[in-house]
Amino acid sequence: MRIGIMGLGRIGAFHAETLSTLDAVDSLVVTDPVAAAATTAAERFGARAVASPEALLAAGVDGVVIAAATDAHPELILAAVRAGVPVFCEKPVARTIEESLDVLRAVKDSGVEVHIGYNRRFDPGYVAARKAVVSGELGPLTTVRSTTLDPEPPPAAYVAVSGGIFRDCAVHDFDTIRWITGREVTEVYATGANRGAEYIAAAGDVDTASALLTLDDGTLAVVSNTRHNPRGYDARLELHGMTDSIAAGLEDGLPLRSVEPGATFPGGTPHHFFMDRFATAYRAELTAFTEVTAGLRPSPCTVADAVEAGWIAEACTLSLHEHRPVSMEEVRKA
Repeated sequence: MRIGIMGLGRIGAFHAETLSTLDAVDSLVVTDPVAAAATTAAERFGARAVASPEALLAAGVDGVVIAAATDAHPELILAAVRAGVPVFCEKPVARTIEESLDVLRAVKDSGVEVHIGYNRRFDPGYVAARKAVVSGELGPLTTVRSTTLDPEPPPAAYVAVSGGIFRDCAVHDFDTIRWITGREVTEVYATGANRGAEYIAAAGDVDTASALLTLDDGTLAVVSNTRHNPRGYDARLELHGMTDSIAAGLEDGLPLRSVEPGATFPGGTPHHFFMDRFATAYRAELTAFTEVTAGLRPSPCTVADAVEAGWIAEACTLSLHEHRPVSMEEVRKA
């Protein structure tokens, strides 16, 4: 099949490299607002570079991967859907929840599959954790702990348009919690602090945050995030049930140092960035998209799924600013 890639920044180029090695992909067509980026990618991966998204869609692609700037996501998703081309788009669907809802309404009855990129759904540890929940081997869950700690803050220009730590970073945890537990969030309480990087505070955001989520069956989920974890990129999950407790991400690349006498775990090189922590997941995610494109499976993470994670981020952002619990019903009515 022929896959088109719109956007060739860091993650777009990474996806191009991955796609170029998949057996199901015969050729790539690439485009980027910066022509040199498209030319470079074409040379590296044997792709065809074109001048615009319109030209890419006219090139007979079977599927489209969108890795462009967030502001461009809605327009590019809808252009591909109108052309009848299956879409993989990196999260988020759009810059705001309102724009995301517009996209949801537009694609709902289109018959075109749209796959939103939440890579933890494809990480082997997280997949095993979900199977453990679905099988019932943990018993009723009591507590879920989901952690995302970045090694360093993103640039000021990125922070200014990110929407805040809950919409940009913790939203991965929110999607993970919904997907693995199969439950919905009913209420949140969120807080945050500024521990460094003054430009984050100047943007009205926090660089360290926690959220307590109440799920619809009474399970409690605790989400922890920070932009300052210089030991490395830490993304992991704990599930505690009435029968057993398990963890995903508890492996030798975990960027955590034990001070227990004689302890040698974790003993590997700490994960430095999200692309090395989730390299296997990204490959599995794009392989899944080729299966979506071939009509072998439905989207494993729909626009509706992404919107639900977005609503939780909205509730946490409101809770942070107003220092109070917020129900999901309240934000949906706002």
